[in-house]
Amino acid sequence: MSNGIHGVLSADRRPARTGTFAAVLTLAWRAMLKIKHVPFQLFDVLVFPIMMTFMFTYLFGGALAGSPRVYLQWLIPGIVVQTMVFLTVYTGVSLNTDIQKGLFDRFKSLPIWQPAPVVGALVGDLSRYALAACVVIVVGLILGFRPAGGVPGVIAAIALILLFVSSVSWMWIIVGMLVKTPESVMTSSMLLLFPLTFVSNIFVDPQTMPGFMQTVVSLNPVTHLTNASRGLMQGDVPGRDVLWVVVASALVTAVFAPVAMRLYYRER
Repeated sequence: MSNGIHGVLSADRRPARTGTFAAVLTLAWRAMLKIKHVPFQLFDVLVFPIMMTFMFTYLFGGALAGSPRVYLQWLIPGIVVQTMVFLTVYTGVSLNTDIQKGLFDRFKSLPIWQPAPVVGALVGDLSRYALAACVVIVVGLILGFRPAGGVPGVIAAIALILLFVSSVSWMWIIVGMLVKTPESVMTSSMLLLFPLTFVSNIFVDPQTMPGFMQTVVSLNPVTHLTNASRGLMQGDVPGRDVLWVVVASALVTAVFAPVAMRLYYRER
């Protein structure tokens, strides 16, 4: 009898464990497909950057730089930075949504590399951030933006911004693990993202600000990221700012990624 039962139970083989790379890519593609099912996310990826570019170029370009075309050369790298930094919150929102729907219980039963749901979501979101950056660049080119650094400079700038936002995304992964609802992730993000992006040199030259504000702006990591992006796009590589961004991104990842993964395993 026992041999018969054992034979039945062992007849079907356990599915082979999926490779790490394949699991990450599959879950990254899943993160990108969420746009299809939640079209509102296209607003922040497409509509928001276009709206910000037009609004600041034609409302403030003449007052701040003498003409919209001149201001575009300053604004576009900054808008790319702002757009991609703002989008980082969606990593935490998506993760929190998965937790609330019980998808983590399904993932933990799969024969996959267990961090794949988190890493895959991050990789998928980075693809969306890059898409948003391309939208801003294309709109800028149509309006008159002319990066002296050419295609290599623009690609290098976007790559540097992706490095930075990938580190920031770990912070929102932690928030997504801790709060109760996706709405709470969005609300808490505004407390950081608005001052981080607006109290910087994205829109105006800090030299026009009071002394204490210049100090605050100079300490903002987004200021260094914007300086580096402008330099790369205009063909003048600002080595100090690039190094600052790389080191800061590595430190933020080293601090927050282990905490995020520990919370992830605890959630499981």
